[in-house]
Amino acid sequence: MQVFKFGGASVKDAEGVINLSRIVSAHQQDQLLVVVSAMGKTTNLLEELTSSYFRQQGDVFELLQQVKQYHDTIMRSLFPDSNHPVYHEVANRFVEIEWILEELPADPYDYLYDQIVAVGELISTTIVCHYLNDVGLKSKWVDARDYILTDNTHREGHVDWKTTTERIQRGLPPLLKNQRVITQGFIGSTSENFTTTLGREGSDYSAAIFAASLHAESVTIWKDVPGVLNADPKWFDQTELIPELSYLEAIELTYYGATVIHPKTIKPLQNQNITLYVKSFVDTDGKGTQIRKSNESLPVPSFIFKINQILISVLPKDFSFIVEDNLSDIFAKFHRHHIKVNMMHNSAVNFSVSIDDTGENVTALLNDLATRYEVQHQKGLELITIRHYNQQTIDRVLVGKAIILELKDSYTCQLLVRKLST
Repeated sequence: MQVFKFGGASVKDAEGVINLSRIVSAHQQDQLLVVVSAMGKTTNLLEELTSSYFRQQGDVFELLQQVKQYHDTIMRSLFPDSNHPVYHEVANRFVEIEWILEELPADPYDYLYDQIVAVGELISTTIVCHYLNDVGLKSKWVDARDYILTDNTHREGHVDWKTTTERIQRGLPPLLKNQRVITQGFIGSTSENFTTTLGREGSDYSAAIFAASLHAESVTIWKDVPGVLNADPKWFDQTELIPELSYLEAIELTYYGATVIHPKTIKPLQNQNITLYVKSFVDTDGKGTQIRKSNESLPVPSFIFKINQILISVLPKDFSFIVEDNLSDIFAKFHRHHIKVNMMHNSAVNFSVSIDDTGENVTALLNDLATRYEVQHQKGLELITIRHYNQQTIDRVLVGKAIILELKDSYTCQLLVRKLST
């Protein structure tokens, strides 16, 4: 039994859906569960729509129309018959958003986000499942929310593993016996049946949840890159494919921000000793990257870049040491405002962190910290992490940049930098 995960780039247009069907058809002898993300940039558009609706700014129905038109264009190519049932089903999915938009926002932003943005996955899987059945690949659409139970932490739902595993093991094996199962990434539900999401780009994690619960042989994540590379091609002209990674190295890379795999994906697979493959949906014959239990270390230095960083420096107003009581208070505030720390350093009376510039919640954090601490911050920085670094690799990434903060251990170097003006 295998789990395949297809991201938004793999189904961004009609040809992408057709290509997905080719990949699936090459595995007709396997029991197959297919996890599909929202199509193309749908999640970005729905996030913009949610923000516009919550703030009551802009034309939310115009944004919704853009999302509708995008999917309609794909469906017209895949389903020429305008009476095909897919059109009615997708229209009903959009009604779920329209019902919300017809009322003034009365719920917290994170709750509204989950109810609106999750619709992208419901629509993409509806389209994919209908197309697979139309080309003779018998498939069953299932709602991931019926299987993945989370707590009430919207936008970052914590999985109830016991109940989730029981539901998956009870409900899915009978369905997988003579057909493929098509389901959504990224989404779950609470015990009250409210939709939750598992964190941005959380479809990889969804695939791992299903795979671990079903004791799958492997998970394959189909990407628009040949596999796991030692750097993002956006930043480096010359990159190298890493053919094999240990679970440990994969966790380290995702922890520091490598975007090719969601950070939570590895642990469930490692617990069940399930191999993870990262392969190209463009070059399906390529070997890709294999992630499994191994003692192999990274064969080449690996680079991770994070832009739009903010350096926050905190100094207690009473000049007390940065020790347990202050640290616990500081981290509680970060948690309260849903801020993740990418890099941190402390001295006797100063604590500095690098975080993503995520907008309003950062402003709220700074105001919260200022009630007890002297707070300074710098915006517009970049964070560069190098695994298995050497001086040559450090020199390579510092061209045209000034170091603001530098941290090193035996395997990892982190450089918070500012571009030098030209």
